[in-house]
Amino acid sequence: MYDKRLGDAGYNNFKLARTNNRGDGLLTAVHKDYFKVIAHRELLFNDFGDRVAQLLHVELLAPFAQCRTNNVRQEMLIVNTHLLFPHDSSFSMERLRQVYKILQYVDSYQKENKLNPLPIILCGDWNGSKRGHIYKFLRSQGFVSSYDTAHQYTDTDAQKWVSHRNHRGNICGVDFIWLLNPNSYRKLLKTSWRNAIFSMFKYQLRRASLTEKDAFAFLKADSDGDYITYAGFCEALRQLNLIGQCYGLTAEEINDLWLQADIDGNGVLDYNEFQVLTLSDLQNFYCSLPGLSYFLFVYLFT
Repeated sequence: MYDKRLGDAGYNNFKLARTNNRGDGLLTAVHKDYFKVIAHRELLFNDFGDRVAQLLHVELLAPFAQCRTNNVRQEMLIVNTHLLFPHDSSFSMERLRQVYKILQYVDSYQKENKLNPLPIILCGDWNGSKRGHIYKFLRSQGFVSSYDTAHQYTDTDAQKWVSHRNHRGNICGVDFIWLLNPNSYRKLLKTSWRNAIFSMFKYQLRRASLTEKDAFAFLKADSDGDYITYAGFCEALRQLNLIGQCYGLTAEEINDLWLQADIDGNGVLDYNEFQVLTLSDLQNFYCSLPGLSYFLFVYLFT
């Protein structure tokens, strides 16, 4: 039905089913009078949620082409996806990882095809509000919500719009069209990923109603000294539901976070390092330290 009606209306349709015969999937319809599709890619997450994403590399045609000031082709990347539903807080990690995979794929596509940075549109059902980790993660990467921009809303205006009623009967704003200006400042993707994980870590500590000192004691566990060991760090991640499940942090990701947190590289975290870990923005903290050498900053955040 959709193929015929959209085709008759002038659209080229790109469909992608979820893996493991889930019975639904994605549809991206591109009007052939306005966009020329240069390439189309499919991204299969192959995760327990069987989620997928589509990437379209398009060139703008008339009437947009009439706005050109030179003969340079106007191109952009369009991504469509439908993220995992957050049935509970333990699903946050996999949802964040799905977005991380998308941005990694977009970056690799541009590098492999030797493209200059292009405008990027991310659209779909993100199954998360403006208060969530994914919203903050994308904002840290320079993306802006087109709806917020059009209505001059700020990041704190979380209740000023609704996109649909979910299967639980809740009305919510979770459908986004994200825009990235290629000239906008972007943190390194891996830096945003690490900070998002630490933010999730801090959120789980707050949910447990732990003060900073109580949280440090919680992570110390059975340590012989006044410090956190790698084993204690891993055990805390497990108790906070960040590892130990099929969709938790991998061993490589845990080790990467530990190396980030262990500033002096002595194999344990003292209270000062723990305080750095619980700051809202690790990178800004390092920038504010007097006398911190440039090479140390580069080492920690690349």
